[in-house]
Amino acid sequence: MYVNQPIREKKKKFRWWKIPLILIAVILAVAIIYVAYVLISYNRIDDNTELTPQGTAKSAAVKVGSEYTALTYNVGFGAYTPDFTFFMDGGKSAWAAGKESVINCIDGAAGVIKEHQADFTLIQEVDFDSTRSYHVDERAQLIDQFPDQSSTFAVNYHSPFLFYPFTQPHGSSNSGLLTLSESTIASATRRSLPISDGMKKFIDLDRAYSTNRIPVENGKELVILNTHTSAYGTDGDLQTQQMKKMFDEMKEEYDKGNYVVAGGDWNHDFTGDSKYKLNHATPKDLEALSWCAEFPADLIPQGFSRVTDYASGLRPSTRNTDIPYSKDSFVATLDGFIISDNVESTYVDVVDTGFQYSDHNPVEMRFKLKA
Repeated sequence: MYVNQPIREKKKKFRWWKIPLILIAVILAVAIIYVAYVLISYNRIDDNTELTPQGTAKSAAVKVGSEYTALTYNVGFGAYTPDFTFFMDGGKSAWAAGKESVINCIDGAAGVIKEHQADFTLIQEVDFDSTRSYHVDERAQLIDQFPDQSSTFAVNYHSPFLFYPFTQPHGSSNSGLLTLSESTIASATRRSLPISDGMKKFIDLDRAYSTNRIPVENGKELVILNTHTSAYGTDGDLQTQQMKKMFDEMKEEYDKGNYVVAGGDWNHDFTGDSKYKLNHATPKDLEALSWCAEFPADLIPQGFSRVTDYASGLRPSTRNTDIPYSKDSFVATLDGFIISDNVESTYVDVVDTGFQYSDHNPVEMRFKLKA
């Protein structure tokens, strides 16, 4: 009995108030290690990175005067079934419903593209090896369904593991811009866009657009730009810088005598007034929806124009994902094409998919190259 007395005395001296201090110290240590991991993992892909076209296209060159179809489609990393809500829009989920759901959404989007028999398809938010899309290689899944087309892929979003939201951490992300063409893509380049400074850059990672060059029978080139500009956490000045960079390159190509088609998700109200007309909303109603700013039409260079003469009238190309899709959802037109004056648009329309496979509807344009 006497031998155990010192042990009992030591136990009495233990200070229980140390437990919360130890827990706080552990949490701080984990936070510091995580921040260090994010900072060390951060890197940007070099501007003007050459892309290697893949696949064999049906034709070698584009013909002047022939009609072609282009389609732009943000597939929303295969997550956005009609009932899906996204945490960054005020919804609940950070991941798709499941791996099978991702595969079904991407297959459904591919079916829409096939239905419209697009000669050129510009696809955004195509994931590979991402937590949010269960590591499905959507890039390969789409390319495999178009074996007779040339393609390029430009990474425009890659992040380390993000532990937010805490209930379902967004995880690591890899995503990009896939361009498909039934005519040979002779060369392509990934162009980096300006992004946010400071900590904001970790949610605005490596925005970019791709420039794809397709030979034309008259010796010129059809230059197709596939873009997805920033939305979340981005101020208007930065969005302006992104637009100016693209427009400067487009004007340079047009001045060379080339044909230019730029399409994608512009993350602006493409018509300038769709958010009012489609929602019967007032400016005050839309104060919280800063991501749907009016498209900066004054920045479009001379010799270029937006294609907005929709065959079926104004339709939404995106929905806000704070709630499941319904008649009460906020909708707008963010996606579309800008063309040079030597390209003639013969038809354009937003394809109404009912947002079945994505939070975006595709936009279809038919066009001809002028002699």
